[in-house]
Amino acid sequence: MLRPRRRGMASVNAEVRDGIVPAAGALAKTHDEGPETSGINYRIVALIIACALLMENLDATVLATALPTMARDFGVRAPQMSIALTSYLLALAVFIPASGTMADRFGSRPVFQAAIALFMAGSLVSAQAPALWVIVAARFVQGIGGAMMLPVGRLVLLRSVTKKDMVSAMSWLIMPALIGPILGPPLGGYIVTYLDWRWIFYVNLPIGLLGFVLVGRYIANFREEHPHPFDPQGFVLSGVSLGCLLFGFEMTSRPGALPIAIALIGIGGVFGLLYIRHARRHEAPIIDLDLLGDENFRLSMIAGSLTRITQGSLPFLLPLMMQLGFGLSAAQSGTITVGPAIGSLLMKGVAPRLLRRFGFRTAMVGAGLIGALGYAIVGLFRPDWPMWAIVATLAFCGFFFSLQFTAYNAIAYDGIDKPHMSSATSFYSTVQQLMLSLGICTAASVLHLSMLVHGVKKPALIDFTAAFWTVTAISLLATIWNLRFHPDAGAEISGRAATSRKTMEPAPRLR
Repeated sequence: MLRPRRRGMASVNAEVRDGIVPAAGALAKTHDEGPETSGINYRIVALIIACALLMENLDATVLATALPTMARDFGVRAPQMSIALTSYLLALAVFIPASGTMADRFGSRPVFQAAIALFMAGSLVSAQAPALWVIVAARFVQGIGGAMMLPVGRLVLLRSVTKKDMVSAMSWLIMPALIGPILGPPLGGYIVTYLDWRWIFYVNLPIGLLGFVLVGRYIANFREEHPHPFDPQGFVLSGVSLGCLLFGFEMTSRPGALPIAIALIGIGGVFGLLYIRHARRHEAPIIDLDLLGDENFRLSMIAGSLTRITQGSLPFLLPLMMQLGFGLSAAQSGTITVGPAIGSLLMKGVAPRLLRRFGFRTAMVGAGLIGALGYAIVGLFRPDWPMWAIVATLAFCGFFFSLQFTAYNAIAYDGIDKPHMSSATSFYSTVQQLMLSLGICTAASVLHLSMLVHGVKKPALIDFTAAFWTVTAISLLATIWNLRFHPDAGAEISGRAATSRKTMEPAPRLR
């Protein structure tokens, strides 16, 4: 049985309800190919979503810096505090796949506001937690909110802009993913040093409250008239599979935890196979594997996943190398590691012009090769390098990786039709989170293996070089799939005149 997928941007059937300012949030007349205009303030919509995601990304990375101090206050050993991180990851793994269904059934705006409210509630309880178990529960609540923010925010943006504005909008959306993990550790160090670790959670409250109000004012309320029924069996199978895989990847970096990590990854793999079997039989599975039948979505998923392994490893490797290899303080290390964030910001205004000039395929291939070369150079950093050269190299890497992720996030949805848009955003966000965690796992494993080869207990600079070059080699593999994009892929999105068109075959329905 074949289920055809129509070529073109998702069609939009928005319900713009009370609270939307017409000049800012209301969409123009829509049709089967999406909105005719994006509205004069679509950048405000993108910025609101980006700020909410930045709050989420910062919170996750800032917390890691404060764990030793929190352990002292709670009277537990520092390693025990890692459960505060893993409880958040568990909530992400379980609830990200359900986000699309929630948005279709209840509307994107109330779900987005509920996500912010849950994140704020979890932050407030975490800030006042008297014991470890309280903060673990509060972090799980935070994770539920975080799981809804990214896919629902991306869904709102996809349904709010026309193809010609997609690249510009996506360049705002990818900034939190690039900037948050870089700014988080130094920010956490300053808060712990000069304030109190509880302020890590308190700072989320005013940001979240402002976001809640702005979402109600500027974000349109998209909701499917006939949403797919919820898939409880798929929810359980995918949740167990993704949760075990995330925990397994995360535990590979812990000393002595390899047997448990392997067991968790094995369990996650088994439940993943059970889910694939279930998805083939279910009419509307919670993670729709048929989406891989769309060429642009599939290629973006594969190439983007390989590249995100490198992105996920950077916040782990770079501060360690600066502090253990260079002997810098946490504050000094944080100052240097803002380089990729600077590059990402510089790319924001340039990405639309580069994609219009060169097209998606050429831009992704070129940016991938140049960005990978930059990260290979990062592996050669040594203490005698001038600081300006280190920061400039990191900014260079951030610049080209930002272009890649802008392109991946835009081209992925070019051929997804309206009924499958929410499923596509959930699917893409799920894999993205999994690959970022795998990046940390890969970097930690290579670093540990290199230390064993050299017979040292503390990583040396050569060990960091091996880790950087390994994740760089993985991101270079994305070139294979980048070259498989059609030369005119995403021509309408980028505004580049298409010289030819590739006819897409209907995607087969898995059975």
